[in-house]
Amino acid sequence: MPTVPPAPAPSVPLVRTGSPLPPAPPVAAHAAALPASPPRPVPQPLTLSADHAYAARLTTAGTAGGPAWFAERWTLDGPEPYAVPLPLDQPEEPEADVVPLADGRVLIRRRVDADRHTFSLLYPTGPGTGELLLGALDCADLVLLPPSPDGASVLALLPGARSTAVWLVAGGGFGPEHVADVPGRCSGGVWLDREGRLLALDRQLPGGGPVKAVVLDLERGGEVTPLLQIAPESNDRLLTADADSGLLLVRSDAPGHDRLGWGVLGSCLPVRFPECLRAADATVTPFAVQPGQMLMPESCAVALRIDGATDSWVGLWRPAGRRLHQFAAPDGWAAGSGFWTREGVLHLPYAQEGAPCAVALLEAPVDEPRRAAVSGTGASGSTPAFGMCKPVPLGQAPLTGRTAPG
Repeated sequence: MPTVPPAPAPSVPLVRTGSPLPPAPPVAAHAAALPASPPRPVPQPLTLSADHAYAARLTTAGTAGGPAWFAERWTLDGPEPYAVPLPLDQPEEPEADVVPLADGRVLIRRRVDADRHTFSLLYPTGPGTGELLLGALDCADLVLLPPSPDGASVLALLPGARSTAVWLVAGGGFGPEHVADVPGRCSGGVWLDREGRLLALDRQLPGGGPVKAVVLDLERGGEVTPLLQIAPESNDRLLTADADSGLLLVRSDAPGHDRLGWGVLGSCLPVRFPECLRAADATVTPFAVQPGQMLMPESCAVALRIDGATDSWVGLWRPAGRRLHQFAAPDGWAAGSGFWTREGVLHLPYAQEGAPCAVALLEAPVDEPRRAAVSGTGASGSTPAFGMCKPVPLGQAPLTGRTAPG
């Protein structure tokens, strides 16, 4: 694995789209009220809505007293992407979190003191920004999860001494609502369905021990079910999942050190750890899976963020292929953000001088045909498998409406 991003393959060009100026009049009114933003070498993280129609981030505008932070919403589902600034009377703290919802509003979490967090919804109102206060939570630590697949809800994890509280901070009827308590310390957060019912978390039980992925059923009173146990003492984390195909991307040290592997929700086959995803001098992390590949998890294109010593670039891979295709990312890419279309086109949002809101399009390359394995259940020599104490999916979870291959 190289330590610098390779040049894009000539046969799969990067196509950059997007106007440097927002086309909508309300956007121009917002822009006129703010000084021009100076170019930044590293863009702030960009969070996508559940349907990928919107994105949001914190950005800065130059002022006499220095840079002032404010929320910014990107619209990605139109003919051209454009940004809408959402400034208020007071600048935001750079540690605030923003999450876009499917209706175009942006949830913002602010820390107002050491042990208090407030939540509001921001939205454009002509030349100004509207704000709807949702409430507050008193806690030292709080982590927002990716938006629910329903597009209207956002959950948060509040880790405690012996359990982790799960709160609904957006989408409820009366402010933040307590949803469940999960024994142990939880992190991560991956949705397994399109209804916003099954949430996978990485959990370490009280008293220590390995980290194992579990599933929280939000319609069964917060019932917790084991998901991954590749080896009894291994740390098995779920990184991302696709609800259509059932493809799971995991990270585990069952092979002896941390490796990136894949399995299928509903399958009794073992987790496989492809050799092409193993990097000695870089970190490989999946961030998007091609949707719409019903019952064909091995055909899903997977986008991976590759972090080297000095830069980040993009990797494309399919479980059915033997090769990790690598491409240079567009300058100003919000590293780790992007989404696939059903047709296999990867959208990579980026911001740079002259193009403050744009998207690069990257087509998934075609893998060379591979010969079928001698055994229908065995793994090839380049993708060593490790036995599992429990199958990759849940043994008793209410996974209905889809028959997974197995």
